Amino acid sequence: MTTSGFAQDTDASPMVRWTRALERATGLDRPIKVVRPLAHALVADPARRDILHGTWLGHAVHPVLTDVVIGFWTSANVLDLVGGTTSRTAARRLVGLGVLSAVPTAVTGLSEWAETGPPEQRVGVVHAVANTVALTLYASSWQARRHDRHARGVALALAGSAAAAVGGYLGGHLVSVRKVSSHHPAFDQGLPKRI
Repeated sequence: MTTSGFAQDTDASPMVRWTRALERATGLDRPIKVVRPLAHALVADPARRDILHGTWLGHAVHPVLTDVVIGFWTSANVLDLVGGTTSRTAARRLVGLGVLSAVPTAVTGLSEWAETGPPEQRVGVVHAVANTVALTLYASSWQARRHDRHARGVALALAGSAAAAVGGYLGGHLVSVRKVSSHHPAFDQGLPKRI
């Protein structure tokens, strides 16, 4: 084994090894080929790309929107665990708001994904699948709560939280490690040196 790539993985934690394996998983290239044309069409218009990438904001919109979704769902989970029966309506509303806000979050994420390379796209596909599972579980939770099946709704939300944690880990990897995040070109200019 060489010192770059696989050999370095043996000293890493299981999560790092798993994430690196995802980056090299060419089996993920088949679903990428299906999604890529949609992603490229989404960012084909420069004005739409600038809106979705957050050029107007100065940096990517996607991470900001993920905080909205996570905030709604986490708040619902807290109410479920410590809020008692009087907080059930509020928890259901928070779950629903998280489901609704997941849609623009996914669209902005897809627009970021469109302009990445193969390793990032492989991780991005798994990130999207984990978040889709989370969205499905939270939507099912909202539906169960709407039909007065509160315990089932709580269980589905907690399962959704676990799926969202996997998606969040992979999203964090893409932003923190692989630097997948659009930003305004003005930030490419050098910063003044500190004295």
